[in-house]
Amino acid sequence: PMNPLLSRLQPYPFERLRQLFSTVTPNPAFSAISLGMGEPKHPTPAFLQQAMVDAITSQPSGLAAYPATAGEPKLREAFTRWLHTRYQLEVNPATQVLPVNGSREALFALAQTLLEPSPEAVVVCPNPFYQIYEGAALLSGAQPYFVASDPKRNFAQDWDSVPDAIWARTQLLFVCSPGNPTGAVMPLSEWEKLFALSDRHGFVIASDECYSEIYFREEPPLGGMEAAAKLGRSDFKNLISLTSLSKRSNVPGMRSGFAAGDAALIKQFLLYRTYHGSAMSPVVQSASIAAWNDEDHVVENRRMYRDKFAQVTPILTDVLEVALPDAAFYLWAGVRGSDTDFARDLLAQYNVTVLPGSYLARDAHGSNPGAGRIRMALVAETAECVEAARRIAEFVNSRS
Repeated sequence: PMNPLLSRLQPYPFERLRQLFSTVTPNPAFSAISLGMGEPKHPTPAFLQQAMVDAITSQPSGLAAYPATAGEPKLREAFTRWLHTRYQLEVNPATQVLPVNGSREALFALAQTLLEPSPEAVVVCPNPFYQIYEGAALLSGAQPYFVASDPKRNFAQDWDSVPDAIWARTQLLFVCSPGNPTGAVMPLSEWEKLFALSDRHGFVIASDECYSEIYFREEPPLGGMEAAAKLGRSDFKNLISLTSLSKRSNVPGMRSGFAAGDAALIKQFLLYRTYHGSAMSPVVQSASIAAWNDEDHVVENRRMYRDKFAQVTPILTDVLEVALPDAAFYLWAGVRGSDTDFARDLLAQYNVTVLPGSYLARDAHGSNPGAGRIRMALVAETAECVEAARRIAEFVNSRS
């Protein structure tokens, strides 16, 4: 016996990339540089490493007891303090926040909590997208419905293209702002439209905000709960925002973040998580408090990305259809011809890995909105990213 829904899952983009590259021998004249995976490579701040060590040595009982799924009050207060500092929000630490083991785990579990199993149930998500949205929908027995991002409108989703009959069946909407892979940030007008649809049809909005602290304009990106508060929705009705320390603090291995929003949904999510067995380790809780309470390392991290993008983007704008994004650490570039051929030939000739855009999207409504594009994750040190950009420019020039 096997869960039949598992057979509906699509291979992960990196698995498809491995297959694409299986017959490629990279040019040995060049050292390997990967812009493929969106995994932060900046050093973990020393004070966070120390906070974990201190948590183990100063609290010998820290690993000797089962942690509460709801997390320690001090941790929940660190979340709400950060939400107040970053977005000027008043959030109740007892009822409106929950610790999660990274946003991926939470995005998946949230769908299992909220969705009523039915072949009629729909989960709406952006296209291209983070593959967990699709997997969470499929494994809960729902149908994903993909909404293309429009390059003519700074990669905003075309929500108006969704038929009323689909919204009527929608139970959950995933949004990602700043977006992966496009870096687009949703403005207040877009949130207003989505809240009106949620009120009319009763679906929940899950807002994936894991890139919120990496941005290139002076104005920090608008958050979902911030948008709700600005529109007089201070109860955050049918809204859950999810964020994590992975990108903000360069600790993807810590698996630490939080969910916040509608207290009624948080209560159900806590119930699910209690059975799911997804409590955060006390050691990780301790280090997380230190991370959420400090902004200096975040400002420095943002500076490193800004410097890097300022050096890399001009090299690539000469040869590819690409511009500095609003936020996140990706360049989403248009290439001439096939994105898979581009990625394969680039690896073969210049030993640089990029991700074909079509692997991050699905064929829907007659097209694949990722086709003809590549995603470059500028996560490595600046010098390595600049070297990769130079090789890509040379590669494009050699092809034309």
